Amino acid sequence: MNYRAGTDHAIHEAPHRGAGNDPLYAIKRARLVLIAFIAGFCLIGLRLGQLTLGGNGRVANRPIEPDSAVMRPEITDRSGRLLATNVKVVSLYADPRKIIDVDEAIELLTGHLPDLDAARLRRALTMKNRAFVWLKRGISPAEKTMLHDLGIPGMGFRDEIRRVYPMGRLGAHVLGFVDIDLRGLAGLEYYLDHRGRLFTASLNDPNPDHHRPEAVKLAMDMRVQYALEQELLKAREKFSAAAAAGVVLDINSGEVIAMVSLPDFDPNDPTEAQGKDRINRITGGVYEMGSTMKAVTVAMALDEGIGDFDTTYDASRPLRIGRRIIHDYHGKNRILSLPEVFIYSSNIGAAEMALEIGADRQKAFLEKLGFFDKPRTELPESASPLLPQRWGEIERATVAFGHGIAVEPLQLAVAGAALMNGGMLIAPTFLKRDKDIAKEPARRVVSAETSRKLRYLFRLDVLEGSAKKADIEGYRIGGKTGTAEKVVDGRYVKTQRLANFLGGFPMDDPRYCVLVILDNPQALAETYEFTTSGWNAAPTAGRVIARIAPMLGVVPKFDDDTAWPGNKPLDRAQPIAQ
Repeated sequence: MNYRAGTDHAIHEAPHRGAGNDPLYAIKRARLVLIAFIAGFCLIGLRLGQLTLGGNGRVANRPIEPDSAVMRPEITDRSGRLLATNVKVVSLYADPRKIIDVDEAIELLTGHLPDLDAARLRRALTMKNRAFVWLKRGISPAEKTMLHDLGIPGMGFRDEIRRVYPMGRLGAHVLGFVDIDLRGLAGLEYYLDHRGRLFTASLNDPNPDHHRPEAVKLAMDMRVQYALEQELLKAREKFSAAAAAGVVLDINSGEVIAMVSLPDFDPNDPTEAQGKDRINRITGGVYEMGSTMKAVTVAMALDEGIGDFDTTYDASRPLRIGRRIIHDYHGKNRILSLPEVFIYSSNIGAAEMALEIGADRQKAFLEKLGFFDKPRTELPESASPLLPQRWGEIERATVAFGHGIAVEPLQLAVAGAALMNGGMLIAPTFLKRDKDIAKEPARRVVSAETSRKLRYLFRLDVLEGSAKKADIEGYRIGGKTGTAEKVVDGRYVKTQRLANFLGGFPMDDPRYCVLVILDNPQALAETYEFTTSGWNAAPTAGRVIARIAPMLGVVPKFDDDTAWPGNKPLDRAQPIAQ
């Protein structure tokens, strides 16, 4: 009875206290409100996450105009001519979730942009789990206006930066190229990516130049580059060569003034660079260079003291080494002096020099000139030399005249420059630099006296030897020809040759080294069916020098240059060898 009465009492008195006066009830109500707020915020966050993330869980590229973009520094030649720059462009994107009629959108877009692929466009527009897809990068202002007027739901435009090369193909292998997202993929563009030369700039900045870094200035002179390219194009067409290449090097600074490799490509359309025949032949491949390597062998004989101008070599008969026989191409079949070995390009004489000096000294001399190492320049395209696996007598002999060893053409040009400039090996560069700075890390590879004698021999070869067709009156050109049979499937093929000319000018005071290469040139009636370099690469180099020498400030001299002060000329009235 008491229990029931107590219960009734409790029920009876509750209304008199009121719910608002119950502390426990107030706490519960506050908790409910807090939970409701948390749930609301969670729903909002979840929705934002759905808009931000694609169906695959990765961050989607949202169609929001960026405030800034990674940009690349401009590139100019040594005189400030613009070679690479950045321009603002507009790109077309779509939000597939907002496309109402995919078929209509495809029909309208392909009708106004014929280069769009309908199948790829359909795949992009039907990706309903994506909030952003690119449709076309880099459209013109006229195309933007036209597409805007179509009024297709779900389409939009976004500002981007495009890399542009105003001179097109000119200097393509040096400049390289970038991908659609401005990542450097080749040449100097790749170098800039890995040297911290990129910067961030606002796309909406009315004066973007105030924070832009200084342009990258190359060593190249685009006037010289154009002249070299044009002469190589003519030579390639005239001799039906598979390819052509050339380089002009400042022998006192190591600067690459011009470099061409044909066929080339337009860096504005980097898909052209994908062909196997578009490689950079000056730095990206190695070749047996043939008799131009005899300049190195003769320099070795002079510098090591095993030969001089009055030293003779027996080239009266072929040289037998084991089962191998070494012949001269159109040999004189007599004893030759050292200068005659050079100007008549005697394989036998060069081989005898190498056999006399021995394997260790020959390898040490070649290594000193850099032929054992992979060259290092600003260009990522570089190849390691191919050296003999063993260094027996036949290997020493063939290396002496440029077979059995394959090097980068730029390596040969750098070594040739050292033989002309007084004996200092200067590392090459594609960036403009001061001569004094270049000489700081330079190292002596031959004596000044050896270099003086080599300059004389280079000039003698153009005056009286195999390089006569390279001579241009007034510019005192010197050089050495080389023709190497190409290796196909492990065998030398007599019908396929690499013709090249290594030279410099002016030989009385050398300033520039020139290397010209023609890959598999064909015989002509005017060459008397010969395909050796004296008939094709040498005259091409002469025409190049005739065009570029005035641009480079080389003043012609028309006096007798058969001898120069300090040089001991050969007696032209008597035979070179007795």
